[in-house]
Amino acid sequence: MTLIDDTIANSALFKGLSADQLAQIRTIARTMDFDRGTPIFWEGDEGKGFFIVVSGTVKIYKASAEGKEQILHIYGPGNPFGEVPVFAGQHFPANALAVEKSRLLFIPRQDFIDLITAHPSLALNMLAVLSMRLRQFTVQVENLSLKEVPGRLASYLIYLAEEQENPANVRLPVSKGQLASLLGTIPETLSRIFNKMSAQGYIEVQGAEIALLNHQALEALAESGRLNG
Repeated sequence: MTLIDDTIANSALFKGLSADQLAQIRTIARTMDFDRGTPIFWEGDEGKGFFIVVSGTVKIYKASAEGKEQILHIYGPGNPFGEVPVFAGQHFPANALAVEKSRLLFIPRQDFIDLITAHPSLALNMLAVLSMRLRQFTVQVENLSLKEVPGRLASYLIYLAEEQENPANVRLPVSKGQLASLLGTIPETLSRIFNKMSAQGYIEVQGAEIALLNHQALEALAESGRLNG
């Protein structure tokens, strides 16, 4: 099985499909490669299809007229993105950019709608993925509006541990500057919080690798949002 076949088979969108149905997905999927820093689509572009990350990392973000950036999502291998406007027949509501050299699968809108018509179980999978995205947005809004930055960071590290299926160590998928944008703060503030969390024994930071030393304390911090001292 190739990496592309494996990506399709393991995508949340296509779970439960038969081998024949997965093969049909493969026939409509187009491989696209993007260099680091290359735009994938811009806010306002027509949603002619959606994407699945095969390799690399993609960020979804909004940008103000003054150039201020707010990252909404960071997606790695296996994650779909750009689905909502595709099925609503609308335009993309944000920008997408390759954070590093990335290979994506592009699924054209009409071809996929034809498959959904033939295989309604795909629609149920899509609903499950969109429900999960709604939950993620709800958590993100809660974090940004109600929690202080230490709580946001603790919540994100716990989320990464679940996503990467490694409760002891996580790897940041983006730079600390981009992480600051994702968490709604500035790099200097984030660096201070990393240092304080390290000094208090929550974590140990080695570049992009972060050891989670005290899960109970991280969960408490995610709830309270505040560091002592």
